[in-house]
Amino acid sequence: MRRLALAAMVLAVGCAPAGSSSAGGSADGGEPPELFGFGSSASAERIAMWDIDVRPDGEGLPSGSGTVAEGEQVYLAQCIACHGPTGTEGPNDVLVTREPWEEWPAGRTVGGYWPYATTLYDYIVKAMPQLTPGTMTADETYAVIAYILYLNDLVPEDAVMNAETLPAIEMPYRDRFVPDDRTGGSVIR
Repeated sequence: MRRLALAAMVLAVGCAPAGSSSAGGSADGGEPPELFGFGSSASAERIAMWDIDVRPDGEGLPSGSGTVAEGEQVYLAQCIACHGPTGTEGPNDVLVTREPWEEWPAGRTVGGYWPYATTLYDYIVKAMPQLTPGTMTADETYAVIAYILYLNDLVPEDAVMNAETLPAIEMPYRDRFVPDDRTGGSVIR
């Protein structure tokens, strides 16, 4: 084991560029360099590319649209493996409840988990599909949201989701969420 560790250290030092050390300092053991020489400046275009947050009022939603029927096809291609054929099976989170929303609680599903429908867009575009997040287009994302909301009886079968219609969806438990208005930083009151 000791020989293996020694060999790994020799290999690491031997493969390091001339004038550097594996410890990050200079070859003579002095201070690390002021500039490491990797990365790049954040241009306005690069920042805009990563500025993908969506607010409850819909600010940040991109153009595009999707229907319930289109969303069913996206769901079958991208979501079924993790959420089951009807969104109630899993093995991952259950997305759909068949219980009436008037009964509290109707379940920890899409309708009862988030107070704003726009959060669906924000979450899906950043985290789904699980193995390839961020790969769905805006149209596909709007479509799968329309389908999931339809399965939860929150929109009709002919619903079209886009930057105007999605923020207008009233989630069933919106008024049951309690804002965290504590003050004092890490002090809990």
